[in-house]
Amino acid sequence: AVGQLCAAFTSLSIMVFGERDVSRMVMNWTLGSFAGMRWPNATVMLCCAITSLLVLLFATSTLDAFAFGETSARSLGINVTRARWVLLIITALITAATVAVAGPIGFVGLTIPHLVRIATGPGHRTLLPLTALAGAALMLVADTLARTLRPSTEIPIGVITATIGTPVLVFLLRRQAGRS
Repeated sequence: AVGQLCAAFTSLSIMVFGERDVSRMVMNWTLGSFAGMRWPNATVMLCCAITSLLVLLFATSTLDAFAFGETSARSLGINVTRARWVLLIITALITAATVAVAGPIGFVGLTIPHLVRIATGPGHRTLLPLTALAGAALMLVADTLARTLRPSTEIPIGVITATIGTPVLVFLLRRQAGRS
């Protein structure tokens, strides 16, 4: 709620006090877009993706241990506090780099990992690479749709991912509620 309120005031400030072209660029960025992506940006993102995937693949046993709770992870010899902070910092850096380049593109991280987990099971050694591939495939489809649905204007990619992700998220929540 606080995030939505801040986003609303930010949007209002940009629209009221900003120049028209700058306002349009900022609004497009807030919905996520690959429109301004150039090779240097793509190279940075590729390096971030490869580095993060490698780091996380080395942490698969730690992540698997966390699936059973902190007590179980501790009993398996994992320094829970250190592992949590390292994974949190790595995740924050990856997210920051991605958002800085493409803007906040919603629903990819909320839906894809859960769908892949349903298909493959909870083991992180398989789950992480397949989630990365499925997320990349979703972004490819969403970007293609964003560029082709309305030929005269590119739709922000966040609109496409929200349109796809919202029903999927509702399905996942209802599925979980049905199990409880």
